[in-house]
Amino acid sequence: MKRLLLFCTGMLLAATTLLAQAPMPAAPKAPPKSPAAKAEAKIAGVTLTIDYSSPRVRGREGKIFTKDGLVSHDPTYPVWRAGANSATTLTTDGDVKIGDLLVPKGAYTLFVDVSDPSAWVLVISKQTKQWGTKYDKTMDLGRVPMQTTKATATVEELLYNLTEQGQGGTLTLAWEDVSASVAIAAAM
Repeated sequence: MKRLLLFCTGMLLAATTLLAQAPMPAAPKAPPKSPAAKAEAKIAGVTLTIDYSSPRVRGREGKIFTKDGLVSHDPTYPVWRAGANSATTLTTDGDVKIGDLLVPKGAYTLFVDVSDPSAWVLVISKQTKQWGTKYDKTMDLGRVPMQTTKATATVEELLYNLTEQGQGGTLTLAWEDVSASVAIAAAM
């Protein structure tokens, strides 16, 4: 009887030790609130890429771009990071014109000045690899007026789109109830 008790105790100890070493299954991760996204196109023979984090409206219709809305809480307001998390990055493998601004081959950060709700301005910054809420006006390559319109329906996920059109193209960003675009052309 004593042997049986010792044997059972030993087995219990061995089983406990093995279970303690087995990894516990990881809890499923919640999807990110602003997942990474990318827009890419070849326009005027140049490949352009926009890497950004795409925030969601999540029931905040009419509360994103108002004077006391979500983007007004960014420390850079009225210049908005035009995305979430890390700064939105534009990379071009050749020289292009965005609006009337010559943008040489390279990497840049995009911001948008939303101070006039009906006339946004795209800000192209030479400063890169910073968090989206860090903005230094002295690093601007330049600013370009955007054609700003009301979206026909709520745009739940911030969306950048690069579209080739003939010899040029368009950069468009849309979110909530706004769509803003600017022309892209070959550098001359």
